[in-house]
Amino acid sequence: HPRDAIASVKRFMGRGPQDAEPVRRLTPYDFATEDGPVVRLRVAGGREVTPVEVSAEILRVLRARAEALFGGDLDGAVITVPAYFDDAQRQATKDAGRLAGLEVLRLVSEPTAAALAYGLAARQQGLFAVFDLGGGTFDISILKLEGGVFAVQAIGGDSALGGDDFDRALAARLLAEMGAHGRPDEALLRRTLDEARAARERLTAAAETEVVVALADGAHRRRLGRTELDALIAPIIARTGPPCRRALKDAGLAAADLDGVILVGGATRTPAVRAAVRELFGREPLGDIDPDLVVALGAAVQADLLAGSGPREDVLLLDVIPLSLGIETMGGVVEKLIARNSTIPCGAQQTFTTFADKQTGFDLHVLQGERELASECRSLARFQLKGLPPMPAGLARVEITFLVDADGILRVSAKEQVTGLETAIEVKPTYGLTDEEIERMLLDSFEHAEDDVRERLLVTERVEAERILVATRQALTQDAALLEPGEGARIEAAMAALEAARAGTDHEAIRAAIKALDETAREFAGRRMNRSIQAAMAGRALADLEKKV
Repeated sequence: HPRDAIASVKRFMGRGPQDAEPVRRLTPYDFATEDGPVVRLRVAGGREVTPVEVSAEILRVLRARAEALFGGDLDGAVITVPAYFDDAQRQATKDAGRLAGLEVLRLVSEPTAAALAYGLAARQQGLFAVFDLGGGTFDISILKLEGGVFAVQAIGGDSALGGDDFDRALAARLLAEMGAHGRPDEALLRRTLDEARAARERLTAAAETEVVVALADGAHRRRLGRTELDALIAPIIARTGPPCRRALKDAGLAAADLDGVILVGGATRTPAVRAAVRELFGREPLGDIDPDLVVALGAAVQADLLAGSGPREDVLLLDVIPLSLGIETMGGVVEKLIARNSTIPCGAQQTFTTFADKQTGFDLHVLQGERELASECRSLARFQLKGLPPMPAGLARVEITFLVDADGILRVSAKEQVTGLETAIEVKPTYGLTDEEIERMLLDSFEHAEDDVRERLLVTERVEAERILVATRQALTQDAALLEPGEGARIEAAMAALEAARAGTDHEAIRAAIKALDETAREFAGRRMNRSIQAAMAGRALADLEKKV
C-alpha cells in the first residue's frame, strides 16, 4: 500500500502544499490539493489526512507502548524537534501531541537532547558541535556544557535535507536506468525507494552490493559500489557545509575551538557523511552513543527532570530561537525586538507611538527574518489594537511585548499606556518557512547588509519628512496671521525643497532639507508656541500656576 504507508512525515509538518513540490515527484503519496494552508494526503477510502494527524497516530502508538511497559497512564511527554523548526512547525508538533491525548511538557531541540544524553553519560564539559542528519532534516548546534548548564550558542540547518534525499537520488538513477520517466507507478516507486535505502545501509559496512528492484516482467539488477554512491550523494552532503560554518561564525568560534563533534541521526552512519564531518571540523567525530537512540535518551532524561523524579535536578537546558522576531513600523521598516540565537525562554518590550493626528488604532504586523524591510521578511501574524481616543500624533504610547516560551512559541501583546487598552495574540501561522526561505533570509541579511541599512535610513527620513510637511502645512493654515511679510514664501520654498529631496534616494539630502525647513520656520514656530502659552496662562493667578508646577 505505497500511498497509504506515510513515512518521514516530519518534513511536511507546518508546511503548505507548495513547500512539498520539490519532493512530490519522488514520493508515492497522493497529494489531495495543490493549494490551501497545509499539506493533505489522500489515503485508503478517499480520506484526507494532514501531517499533524499522521504524527498524532505515531504518538498514540508510542503512548500505548509506554503505558503497557510502565503499567499506568502517561502523565506527559517531552517531544524533540529539529533545532531549525520555526514557530509554525513547533506549533504543529504540539498540536499533534494534544491530538494524541498527550500533555506536551516540553519541546526540546534534537541536538540539545543529544548533547544532554551525551554530556551526562560521558561527564563531558566544554564546547561541542552536534551534527544531526536524520532521515528528513539536518541541524547543526554549537553547545556549551558547563556546571550542569547546557547552553546553545548558535544553531543552523536545513529542515528539508536528510538521508531520504540520498535514497531519492539513488532511486532517481535506478528509475532512469529502468526507463521510468515522469512520475512512475506508485508501487514501483515504493519498491525502488525501499531498495535504494537498503542498498545505502548495506554500503555502510560493505564496499559493494547488488541492487535488485522487482519489475512486472522480471527484475532490474546491477552492482553498486560505495564509490559510486559517494559521488551521487556528494552534492547533497555539501549542503551541510554552509550551515555549519555559519553556526561557528555566529558563536564566534573556529572549528579548532571545539572539544568534540557529536553525531546524531541514522544518516550519519554513511561513511561519506562521516568523512565530510571529519574534513569540515578537522577532527574525528564522536559516536560513543548510538546515533539513532541518542536523541530519545536525552528526551527521556529531560522528561525525568521535569517530572521531578530524576537525580540530576541541577541540569539546565538553554535553547535559542533560529530567526529574529520583530514588528513592522511606518514606512515598511522592521524593528527587531528579539534577535536570532537569543536564549529561550525570552522576552522583549518596546514602546511605539502614533504617526497621524486622531489615529484611533494600530495595525500590528509581526515578522520573522534578518532583513531591514518588512517586504523582505516572513509575515507571521497581523492583529489590531482598536478604540484609542483621537489624540495628536505622538501622544499615544503603545507598549509591544514579545514573549517566546521554552518551546519556542511566540506570544505578542500590545497595551496603550494612557487608556489601558490591551490586545494579545499567540502567533500560529498556518505553515512554516521553507528551507530555501530560511537560507535566503540569513544569506541575504549578510549579502545585502549595507543596502538594507541605506534603504532603512531612506525610509526613516522619508517618514520623518512626511510628518514635518504635514505638520507645517497644518500650522500655515491655522496660524497664517502670525506670519511676517515674506516669511510664508520662504517656508513654502523650503517645503518644496524638502518634497523634492523626499522624492529622491539620498537620505542625507532629505535630512539636510528637513534641517533647512526647521531653521526657516523656527521663528514662526516660536511665535505659535508663545501664543499657545499665553492662551493657557490667561486668567490664571501666578500662585495657582506655581502650585501646579
